[in-house]
Amino acid sequence: MTDRTTYVSLAGVRRRGWTDAMVRDLLGTPDVQGRDPRRWSLAPVRLYLLARVETVERTPEFAETSALSRARSSATGAYAERRRAAVLTAIRAEPIEVPRLPGPELERRAVRHRRLLGARSPGAPEPAGALVRWQVSYLRHALSRYEVLLDGLYGETGRGEAERLLRRRLYEAIGVAYPSLARECRRRIAVEG
Repeated sequence: MTDRTTYVSLAGVRRRGWTDAMVRDLLGTPDVQGRDPRRWSLAPVRLYLLARVETVERTPEFAETSALSRARSSATGAYAERRRAAVLTAIRAEPIEVPRLPGPELERRAVRHRRLLGARSPGAPEPAGALVRWQVSYLRHALSRYEVLLDGLYGETGRGEAERLLRRRLYEAIGVAYPSLARECRRRIAVEG
């Protein structure tokens, strides 16, 4: 078994500020590679001699690569932030057009939509307020075309915030168009964030 004080894992190298590309380009192949005896994993454990890592960290190539990596990272972060801000602005500015249907037609469509989703069997007793929930669900589904506003946001670049804002705007628009559904819309905003 190797001495853990003289070796550093790939995760440890990353904690020291290395990127995967820096490890590949500056350190190359690991000094020790094998399976982790503590847990089963498909990925092999890669260990690098700590002395070799520290030696490379003192080289001008490491300093240059590290500076470039930080610059790239901040540029990428700035781009992601600009993209997030642009999407949030577009969501705030986009007019939401809720389809206006007569009450009986909305009820019919909501029940049909619910059955298409594989809900309860016909004839089974429905819980109180189910029709209102179904109507809101149907209208929310009818407005799903607005989700294209989220295109281009991935991971931690504000996707969750944009989804919450869009959901809130859609439910608010449904509540304005159908005042009888406003209470359910407010409940969903509170529950779904």
